[in-house]
Amino acid sequence: MSEVVSFQPIINPNSRVLVLGSMPGVQSITEQKYYANPRNQFWKIIYEVFSTPLEQCYDSRLEFIRNKGIALWDVIDKCRRIGSLDSNIKKASVNDFEFLYSNYPNLKLVVFNGAKAHELYKKQVGCNRSDLDYRLLPSTSPAHTMKYEEKLKQWNIIADYLG
Repeated sequence: MSEVVSFQPIINPNSRVLVLGSMPGVQSITEQKYYANPRNQFWKIIYEVFSTPLEQCYDSRLEFIRNKGIALWDVIDKCRRIGSLDSNIKKASVNDFEFLYSNYPNLKLVVFNGAKAHELYKKQVGCNRSDLDYRLLPSTSPAHTMKYEEKLKQWNIIADYLG
């Protein structure tokens, strides 16, 4: 079981929505890109939420979310894990959210990309900031079997929130 380290957040001063995963998967870590597994529906959902055709270039995807006011990060800073499954995560330490929130005060909505991210955040950070709304959304991971249309319907809260 090897140690896995998270990425830096994708964020800017205009970010109003923070999307939190648990920890990047093996393919994402290898490519150093959030949601690199083509079977993960994250990018497809985010673009469809805004009725925009999906771009293939990763840098264009990052520019798109930045322009929309969306930030990306993971709850876990580092952990031990074999493979990509959240169920294999051991000895997790969380990222410094107090630092993030103090430096990015425009954040107003935190959405969790799946139950593991929500569970770890709730347990180790706490969903108790009165200046933030928190929402658990279905995981975009291929391991989370739910109809795409249902996932998309729930993820639309981001577009609703951002207007």
